[in-house]
Amino acid sequence: MSGVHAATDERARLRADCANCFGLCCVALPFAATADFAVDKEAGTPCRNLRPDFRCGIHARLREEGFAGCTVFDCQGAGQQVSQVTFAGRDWRTEPELAGQMFQVFAVMRQLHELLWYLAEALALPAAAPVHAQLRRARANIEGLTSGEAAMLAGLDVAGLRAEVNPLLLRTSELVRAGVPGRRKNRRGADLIGARLRGTDLRGANLRGAYLIAADLSRADLRTADLIGADLRDADLRGADLTDGIFLTQPQVNAAKGDAATRLPRGLERPAHWRA
Repeated sequence: MSGVHAATDERARLRADCANCFGLCCVALPFAATADFAVDKEAGTPCRNLRPDFRCGIHARLREEGFAGCTVFDCQGAGQQVSQVTFAGRDWRTEPELAGQMFQVFAVMRQLHELLWYLAEALALPAAAPVHAQLRRARANIEGLTSGEAAMLAGLDVAGLRAEVNPLLLRTSELVRAGVPGRRKNRRGADLIGARLRGTDLRGANLRGAYLIAADLSRADLRTADLIGADLRDADLRGADLTDGIFLTQPQVNAAKGDAATRLPRGLERPAHWRA
């Protein structure tokens, strides 16, 4: 199996499987009444739309009911991992004493699964071969942590873990983007909120942590751009080419706007709410 296909299979596992989760995102996370959510909800309080079977009562009409924020969320498989592995099928509703720790572990697991997503991608990139051995060790360590006991996970130093992994991901990015011809733009952490970047050549650009909220990136060339941590909420990606974009996640894609002409990296799905 090629590295790309292996990474695709690995990342398929790192997607939400709501049927095997106890509605953790619908309870553990807070939200405020905005354009994305119709009401306020405190962390630890079940959403009013959560049914007794942990399914969403308005799943088919979330946007019409004012819960567009739910349609762009993806826990990257953390929900089912916490529900079925960490807590072995015991849920917060029948055993309310588990709730606090379960929600705390869910927050940690989301970050671990995000790191696993990045590591799976990095290991599939031939240009990153010089750091593959280190990447494999990092992945094995994190996979071991995801199978750990709840108490350990709740107290895990995720910031410290990220500090260990981030240099490897940065080196991966540098190795991959070095193969892009021409001058590569460095807009790391840049404030590009609402920026007019329609049709811009951003091949191999460093957009790590850039604020691209509501930016016009329609028809932009984002091939092999590093998009780790970039805020793409409401960014216009209609007709944009993100082929081989580095470290782009499904939640980032879900939060943006696109259409049938938007080209995505292998392993990412076109959101149902995008225009045809």
